[in-house]
Amino acid sequence: MLLGFNGATTMKATLPEDIAAAGQAGFKALEIWAAKMDTYLAHRSLDDLNALFTQHRVQPASINSIEFVTFRSADDYALIKARCHELCARADALGCDKIVVVPSPTPQGGASWDEIKAESVRVLHDLADIAAPFGVNLAFEFLGFGWCSVRTLAQCWEIVQAVNRPNVGLVIDTCHFYAGGSELSSIEAVDPDRLLIFHINDVEDRPKETIEDAHRLLPGEGVIPLDDFLSCLKGIGFDGLCSIELFRPEYWERDPVELAAAARVATMKVLEPHFRVE
Repeated sequence: MLLGFNGATTMKATLPEDIAAAGQAGFKALEIWAAKMDTYLAHRSLDDLNALFTQHRVQPASINSIEFVTFRSADDYALIKARCHELCARADALGCDKIVVVPSPTPQGGASWDEIKAESVRVLHDLADIAAPFGVNLAFEFLGFGWCSVRTLAQCWEIVQAVNRPNVGLVIDTCHFYAGGSELSSIEAVDPDRLLIFHINDVEDRPKETIEDAHRLLPGEGVIPLDDFLSCLKGIGFDGLCSIELFRPEYWERDPVELAAAARVATMKVLEPHFRVE
């Protein structure tokens, strides 16, 4: 298993700081927070960015993310497709083969599951067409929060299977898996080759319907049954990218190098009984 660090964990740090912190902490991979890359490339080049990754011996594992890609107006959807093209070109230049894409909130007035599935499949086909020439895979990430149109692993996997494109897979995030009420048995149905990214984290002890990103904790410090989850993941033969992703504002105030080191220690403690970790 390749262990990575996600730039959302250190939201107030810059992209160069993320790369340096990941490298110093011993991570071999970084999930790039897209907005940080926008800021960096406003004044520097992709060659400069490649040099930073090489210098710190960290690989760019994915770009996070294109958000709320479904149920958009025609004008907004055109912007989504343009953003996909822009990020795919950057990913290609960086040797990065994955971009995370996120479903939208359920439309006001509601939508049936058939409507949500059809819209998600349509959009993922369009974006897959854009990504394919760049050799980029799209990692569709369900969100367990009550407002999201795709909340569970079972729903997400159903959509990915319906899309049936070689460059479309999914993300499992333990916070979203737990908050949305996904069942451990739903992991058994997933093709491990289509599970492109595994986001690991923990959450506070609180009612699931009240969980927000800010309630995330370092792995092992919350109430998610991570051992059971990891046993299921190992059972399907998953051995891909595992990345620690936290959105806790309290953590954003910590020194990025210190936080990355603490994150690696906490994550290794829960992973090592189940996986061989790079």
